[in-house]
Amino acid sequence: CIQFYECQIVRHSVMLVGAAFSGKTIAYNTLGQALDELAQIDPSDPEVGHLSMHPGERVHVARLNPKSIPPDDLYGGFDEVSHEWSDGIVAVLFREFARNGTDERKWLIFDGPVDPVWIENMNTVMDDNKKLCLNSGEIIVMSPNMRTFFEPMDVAVASPATISRNGMVFYEPNLMGFGHLIPYHIHAESFPAPDGEDTFFKED
Repeated sequence: CIQFYECQIVRHSVMLVGAAFSGKTIAYNTLGQALDELAQIDPSDPEVGHLSMHPGERVHVARLNPKSIPPDDLYGGFDEVSHEWSDGIVAVLFREFARNGTDERKWLIFDGPVDPVWIENMNTVMDDNKKLCLNSGEIIVMSPNMRTFFEPMDVAVASPATISRNGMVFYEPNLMGFGHLIPYHIHAESFPAPDGEDTFFKED
C-alpha cells in the first residue's frame, strides 16, 4: 500500500498488476479510506492534529470494468442514423472529474483486463499530455489531483507504449497466504448483511 501511495504521487497513471486475491482492490480501498480520514482530522487537535491534511483532499472514486462495456458505450460514438455524438461512460466520468477544480482527489479505476482494443485510446491520458481525446473532436484535460488506475491480472497483451506510460505496482497472491480470508469469512458469517441480503460467504 505504501508503494502504491508513493507511485501515485509521482505518476498520474498507475497499473496494479496481480492475480485475484493478491490485494489490489484492498490496497486502493485502504489507501483511499486512510487519506479520507486524514483529511477529516481537526488540525487543532493536540493529539492527532499534526497528522491532518487539507480538508479538500478527500478521495472520490469511480470504478468500472472496461471489458464489460461495448466500445461505443465506453468512450462514446456517433449514431449510425442521425450521426449525433453520444458520450460514453469514460467520457462522462472523465469530464466530471476534470471540471472539479477543487483539491479533492479523483480516482478513475479501470478494473478489468488490459487489451489494445480499448486502452489505446487512453495513451494520451497516460502520457504527459494528460488529455482524453474523443472521436467527436473534444479534448478533456485532466485536473491536477486526478489519477487513473488500472487493475489487470497481467499485461501480456499490452503494448510497450502502454506499459511505459504507467507506474507499475505488482502484487503476488502467494505472499498473502490465506490467513486474511479467514477473518473475512468469520466476519461475514457473524454479521449478516442488512435487510436479509445474502452475505458473500454462504453455506449451501
